[in-house]
Amino acid sequence: MTAMPEAQRRRGRRLVLLITALFMAPLVAALVLYYRDWQPTHTKNYGQLLHPVRDLRDVRFTRADGSAFRFNHEDHVWRLLVAPPANCAVACERLEDALQRIWIGLGNNADSVQLLWVGAAPTRTFRNLIVVHADTGLAPRLPDVATPAAIPVYLVDPTGFLFMRYPPGFDPGGLRRDLKRLTGQAGM
Repeated sequence: MTAMPEAQRRRGRRLVLLITALFMAPLVAALVLYYRDWQPTHTKNYGQLLHPVRDLRDVRFTRADGSAFRFNHEDHVWRLLVAPPANCAVACERLEDALQRIWIGLGNNADSVQLLWVGAAPTRTFRNLIVVHADTGLAPRLPDVATPAAIPVYLVDPTGFLFMRYPPGFDPGGLRRDLKRLTGQAGM
């Protein structure tokens, strides 16, 4: 066997270092951005991201039949949380109509979204509607209070973190597009 010339050995080392640097550069950049708490100035989502996110896993939700509702990350279901006031007749009807259209617009992926309605049951029924009552731990975690004329909608991830808010009067098409992205229909 013949020994490799020194110039060829140096070129091989440089090539290995270059390849290593190419693979490490994105990791280093990500760490720098993470530790500097960088956030993009514009996002594609239509809802308002909440910072910090609110953990709802320890809030006690009770279904209408008395059983407990718990978040289960293994079911991969996104939840729209609505906590309307008791006397929201007209605003609730409009919101129910918008949510039903959104849910129908999701098509095959509609089963990946549930509507978590806190309080008295809405007048319309949805296939993935869960009517619950919550303990007092929920109200302080919601960024704003619903009024009879203005009801926000919140998006909760499958693990139970409230991370996005759709203000009263939101664009239902925007919420539908966000849900399509989250449920895997981004190209539609």
